[in-house]
Amino acid sequence: MSEAHEHPNYVKIWYWLLVLLAISVVGPMLEIPAVTIITAFGIALVKSFLVAANFMHLKFERKIIWFLLIMSVCLLGVFFFGTAPDLMMTDGEQWIDCIADKSCVEQRL
Repeated sequence: MSEAHEHPNYVKIWYWLLVLLAISVVGPMLEIPAVTIITAFGIALVKSFLVAANFMHLKFERKIIWFLLIMSVCLLGVFFFGTAPDLMMTDGEQWIDCIADKSCVEQRL
């Protein structure tokens, strides 16, 4: 475990999270696709870093913790992008477009 450290100013971090939340809510209202993507993913990354670094105290841990966190995210990306092409393929004999012919609603009733 790491040696003693001074706790961060949680209220200040909370205010930053609120400001970033407001920006991520207002960004898509501009209806500019690039701004929407940046606010959706970019601000989410910044907010997750703030939470992980300060509230989970990763800022005060050894570098191996950050290495494990980054490797976990990379492995998650490999699993997602490795299976995404198969899951998003919409043609073939087994593919049924139940949204277009509205049979999904009938299947759930």
